[in-house]
Amino acid sequence: MTHPRALDHPARWAPSHHELAASDSGSGRSPALLRRARDRLASAGIRRPRLLRGERTETPFDAPSIRTDHLLLRPHRMPDAADWFALQSEPAVREFLPWPDRDARGSARHLRDRTRHTRLWQNDDFLALAVEKDGRLIGDVSLHLRTVAAASRSVEIGWVLHPEFGGHGYATEATAALLAFADDVVGARWAIAVTDARNAASLALARRLGFVEVRSDGTDIVLMRPRGTRSATDLRAP
Repeated sequence: MTHPRALDHPARWAPSHHELAASDSGSGRSPALLRRARDRLASAGIRRPRLLRGERTETPFDAPSIRTDHLLLRPHRMPDAADWFALQSEPAVREFLPWPDRDARGSARHLRDRTRHTRLWQNDDFLALAVEKDGRLIGDVSLHLRTVAAASRSVEIGWVLHPEFGGHGYATEATAALLAFADDVVGARWAIAVTDARNAASLALARRLGFVEVRSDGTDIVLMRPRGTRSATDLRAP
């Protein structure tokens, strides 16, 4: 599981590939702090009006429904509340995703916010999909639009799976499907993922899908993947 900031992770930063070079320059305010503050507000459903948010993609990209061999990826719905609360309450999930401790009501509010994250159009827009198996929500995959311009478009991807369903390749299957959407529909040239350095399973998943490490602070690892990469053996130089 990864921890993009829109998953309520208050202290993680996954930069665009432009910012990877610029973030340590020491000039001005940290883009990490500014972006983190925006994302925490966005996670709560609070955003600037679109007219004030700058460049847009050539068309909005709305949340799809994607069927894979074993799963359905689709927008979140409020009837998922019990399954969402069960996922958030799992100690193995909380170990690497330091979500706040929520009761059932707080979890339902968080899910309601997630049902609104259905479009990528402007910088820092967030799209979240439920991962469904046999009618049950078992996880979540998400995209953050980090760079809008078509020539350098980048997204940050996140994934989380209920531990009960681990070991069957479902997280890889769901993440690969969303990456294909990012490549083929959104036109992202780069995908970024951030994971806890201790999370060996998440790191292995990322590397299976062609992500390579570009930065680590000893706590988090930032990984990137160029467009069209389907596996580590298919990796091409940018």
